[in-house]
Amino acid sequence: MNSEPVNRYGKVYLVGAGPGDPDLITVKGTQCLKQADVVIYDHLASAKLLRYARQDAEIIYVGKQQGTHTLPQDEMNKLIVAKAREGHIVVRLKGGHPFIFGRGGEEAEAVAEAGVPFEIIPGISSAIAAPAYAGIPLTHRRYNASVGFVTGHEDSTKPYSTVDWSKLATGVGTLVILMGVKNLPNITRELIAGGRDPKTPVAVIRWGTTPQQTTLIGTLDTIVAQVKAAGLKPPAAIVVGEVVKLRKTLNWFEKKPLFAKTVVVTRTREQASELVALISALGAECLECPTIRVVPPEDWAPLDAAIDRLDTYDWLVLTSVNGVSFFFDRLYERGRDVRALKDVRTATIGPATAKRLRDFGLNSDIVPKTYQAESIIEAFKEESMEGKKVLLPRAKTARPLLPVELGKMGATVDEIPAYQTEQARENVDELIRRLEERSVDIVTFTSSSAVRNFKTLLPPERFERLIEGVTVASIGPITADTARELGFKVDIEATEYTIAGLCDAILQHFA
Repeated sequence: MNSEPVNRYGKVYLVGAGPGDPDLITVKGTQCLKQADVVIYDHLASAKLLRYARQDAEIIYVGKQQGTHTLPQDEMNKLIVAKAREGHIVVRLKGGHPFIFGRGGEEAEAVAEAGVPFEIIPGISSAIAAPAYAGIPLTHRRYNASVGFVTGHEDSTKPYSTVDWSKLATGVGTLVILMGVKNLPNITRELIAGGRDPKTPVAVIRWGTTPQQTTLIGTLDTIVAQVKAAGLKPPAAIVVGEVVKLRKTLNWFEKKPLFAKTVVVTRTREQASELVALISALGAECLECPTIRVVPPEDWAPLDAAIDRLDTYDWLVLTSVNGVSFFFDRLYERGRDVRALKDVRTATIGPATAKRLRDFGLNSDIVPKTYQAESIIEAFKEESMEGKKVLLPRAKTARPLLPVELGKMGATVDEIPAYQTEQARENVDELIRRLEERSVDIVTFTSSSAVRNFKTLLPPERFERLIEGVTVASIGPITADTARELGFKVDIEATEYTIAGLCDAILQHFA
């Protein structure tokens, strides 16, 4: 009789997603997401973490919120087990730490009872992260020697409370209460009745570690009225203790220059990362709404023919990072490499393009001082171009200025499509909703095609109303001119036509 294999199923990873800032997930957490066949996540786990998941992974949202469950807990447990029993690697992505007031213990029990292999991947709990982002250390030698973590929202099916507020009132230096906003009047009343000084400082931190973070500071006898007046809703962490006083000195996150601003990034999904990283580091929320998708040309034949006769060219002119990438990908596809360019000089527009060229082992012979076609034309005036042959692989539709001016210098220019752009429509519904809510502060444009495509995403009859009051930031004059022609009021125009230059211009504008 054959014995059954020890592991008949897949595997479950209960992964802590961290407190809200997607960069606070652990390295091991991202590794689990990358190998997952199924990802099950809720509303406290940042959807931005899904970028680590495979494109073919099954993504299941089980958005639990207080009072409204997309999927009841019992059904969720069954779902996790069922997906694992189908042989899948399952990641249950939970906000914060799975074992701190997140019912991760119940889910782990269900998986264990089903005989499914599992691992627990700890996460950074909002109980420690939210106070840190609000500038509140939970321990400090001058103020306390103990910390207590308490739920403010116990299981309603329990016959009695297991939280003895009267003992916690004076028995713990700093109290951190999660899920306690709804029960805050009772909590403060119990703590005061238990002997805690009514003037004890209290902080309530909503959406901690995110650009939506809101922090209210009061005392045990005032905080309830303050929360009510502010209309502050869950999710929030509550900190009770003398350490709250340190926020005056240590508040760092909410002082970032673009804190609480929402910035729309219209770059292609593949190229948005640098801008998103820089803007996010300045404290803003980035709403990625790529308006362009970069795709191969309709026909490779013209570029293939040019690659086959590279030895006939004197110059290779590259005007964008995309142009470099597509050209060299096709060069390798044709069975050739950089040695085919041994007698060809190169010119690039902008440091990013030159840097991408260096990735393939080549330094550019010409990098103009400014980052547009006019500057490269100026640079070529130092060269003898009469009778020279120039290969210009670039976007299918691009400004004709460069080939025209090089032609006037006596050069023969082969302008060949290396790629083309098409309109993308990602996150359009969210974009329009946020514009209608007046919760978008800045829209960034890094190319003329991004401007044109962005405008087509907006209903024409509502365009002016939707864009009213939104700051428009352009990477340079060409893009800015296109924006103005299409009815945008350009507020910010970078003087250095790079992503870093655009960020600097935005900072200066809001300084």
